Amino acid sequence: MADAGRQLSFRVVAATALASGLAPLNSTMLTVALRPIGATFHASNAALTRALVTSYLVTSIVMQAPCGKIGDRLGHRHALRLGQLAFGFGAIVAVVSPSLVWLVIARVAMAAAGALVVPSAMALLRTELPAELRGRAFGVFGAAMALAAALGPLIGGQVAFAVGWRAVFAVNLVLLPISFVLAGPTPPKSLMRAPAPQPSFDFVGTALLAGGLGSLVVGVGRGGVLNLPFLAACPILLAAFVAVERRHPAPIVDLSLLQRPVFVASGLLIALQNLAMYALLFELPTTCGIVLGAETNRTGGLLVAITAPMVILAPIAGRLTDALGARKIAVLGATFAVLGVGVLLATPLRSLAAPVPGLILTGIGIGLSGAPAQSAGMSAAPADRGGVAAGMMATMRYLGGVAGTLVLGILLVQTESPEVALAAHRKALVVFLVSLVLATVCALLLPTKEDRTESSA
Repeated sequence: MADAGRQLSFRVVAATALASGLAPLNSTMLTVALRPIGATFHASNAALTRALVTSYLVTSIVMQAPCGKIGDRLGHRHALRLGQLAFGFGAIVAVVSPSLVWLVIARVAMAAAGALVVPSAMALLRTELPAELRGRAFGVFGAAMALAAALGPLIGGQVAFAVGWRAVFAVNLVLLPISFVLAGPTPPKSLMRAPAPQPSFDFVGTALLAGGLGSLVVGVGRGGVLNLPFLAACPILLAAFVAVERRHPAPIVDLSLLQRPVFVASGLLIALQNLAMYALLFELPTTCGIVLGAETNRTGGLLVAITAPMVILAPIAGRLTDALGARKIAVLGATFAVLGVGVLLATPLRSLAAPVPGLILTGIGIGLSGAPAQSAGMSAAPADRGGVAAGMMATMRYLGGVAGTLVLGILLVQTESPEVALAAHRKALVVFLVSLVLATVCALLLPTKEDRTESSA
């Protein structure tokens, strides 16, 4: 029985990690295929970025919470299956798209499907694995997501160059069946998941949340350009959303989860670290280009310096979390991340190699922190609200990256002056350092191993 349980655990983790990894893979894989797509449909790179990249990001963010709720209503295995099928359908449409309009529709469908897969996968790890295995499961899950995002440009570039841009989308049709088989059959019990009548789905709340988050993402923009009317609309729409959620019998965002300190601390830790990491990955190559005159292809190694430690250490951090508890590992990781940005701040930017030690330390810290934060956060939510909890945590993760872009939009200026660029770089690093210090405070609020033992007793 123990062997059967381990085999089931392996299949659940492998299936969910592979299925969820398609979302970040398709986010980064397309960026290197924009030029050949533009040649096919006679569109500029700026237009394609808005149509294919921004639409994918906006859809991914706004659909996390609603899709988490759908998973709780349908059953997480059914929602995972539905998301996989929808993702495959979107990939097929993308492969045969006769126009840019159809390609945009396919990308939006794939983003929505990915938003259904990721919360369902996280909820499955919460509900189908015992507490003592969740740390390593979320470690593998986090490593898969980071690896997929890092490999996206490499895979996309090789495939698009060798076969053509349509083959970039066909990659999904190879990986999806593997994930589908690994997930195994849906137990008949899940067909009877919700025998009692349920309240109507919160469509008004979904629309308000989509409008609020969508206006935030569009308002922040890309490349440091802020759209103030959209930013002004964001708090109005989100305030209306909160008012609707307080009255709805089955809200898509369970505000009561925000009264659970461990859940909030876990989500904030991930969001604050994402703020620093994603903004740093955007800002540093740009600054190196201005200060050092480095070409874009030469700054790619900076991405490896921070992502490689994350991929390697995330599964290890998961095992350590199961053995020692979430707090110790998360605090250790958060401390390394603070140290890494501190080293970046103290290191003069005189060559492309100069930031590497700081980036490696930052990657070590984020790699160690992710698994304990996700495991603790999901364990703090009731099992019957796992989808909603996963959707909320995924939204917080995305919003951390958006907040980082907003910081860059405020601090960075369009300049070719190395002195001005270096001054803005230092200001950005100070903001990142403060963000990571706050993440360390959040790590201190996570449970110890003794807390977990008492709660499961």
